[in-house]
Amino acid sequence: MTERVAAIDCGTNSIRLLVADRAGDQLTDLVRTMEIVRLGEGVDRTGMLAPQAIERTRKALTGYAARIRELGAARVRMVATSASRDAGNAAEFRAMVLDVLGAPPEVITGDEEAALSFAGAVAGLPTDLDPPYLVVDIGGGSTEFVVGTGTAEAAISVDIGCVRMTERYLHSDPPTGAEIAAAREHVTEVVDGALAAVSARRARTLIGLAGTVTTIAGIALDLPGYDSTRIHHARIDRAQVDRIGTELLAQTRAQRRSIPVMHPGRADVIGAGALILRTVLERAGCDGLVASEHDILDGIALSV
Repeated sequence: MTERVAAIDCGTNSIRLLVADRAGDQLTDLVRTMEIVRLGEGVDRTGMLAPQAIERTRKALTGYAARIRELGAARVRMVATSASRDAGNAAEFRAMVLDVLGAPPEVITGDEEAALSFAGAVAGLPTDLDPPYLVVDIGGGSTEFVVGTGTAEAAISVDIGCVRMTERYLHSDPPTGAEIAAAREHVTEVVDGALAAVSARRARTLIGLAGTVTTIAGIALDLPGYDSTRIHHARIDRAQVDRIGTELLAQTRAQRRSIPVMHPGRADVIGAGALILRTVLERAGCDGLVASEHDILDGIALSV
């Protein structure tokens, strides 16, 4: 039996929509889209969602709600993650969503976020990838680490993300050596703790999720534009990640925006994301990773 479902993932940096026909654990995409709204702008510093960030999110969500109605999705689930967990005025955000979507967002815990990311990432993996899997989802405000085979067995969410680390450490354009060193020291400490918490060294395949990973994969593949079909399940080795990460941190925001696969709204935070990814590969002792276009958004759709 096929059912049309809609999933919305509202994170610190982006808001994404998936409308798909679901038959069991299989999804057939009708719409998969993303807008950078930077809901978490300034949250690490102020503890509050900025009015302009809520308004950007409202505009994007209004368009999504219209598309959901147009396609006739029978069920809708919206999940809000790191920024709306951390903000003191999260109730204002929830009221806006209720008004626009007709249903409140589910502000999930880090553990729930990790489980949904894992479910989306491992669905449809190539058969030559050996379990257990370490799924790493680098978001704007947090990063999730999940280890498992068929289901998540151990998970942790930690407060390092590309937006949070940029706002906290990488203030110059391009970042200075001292800024990068301070960010790396903090990220390394947090990553080491996260890897130990989920016994990550028993994993045999690292799967990387979200915009930092897919953008770096697109750069590694030297794509003339963003192509999700080429990026999905692309295998990127550690040397490529190291090289690209070094280049991104040495570039200005304007130079990063000129990269063919770069979303303009990601250019100012991709350096911090690359630093997190490099550190994960180094500290986990991995030779490379598999990039996945399927992530928490697919997990939400499968869970509706």
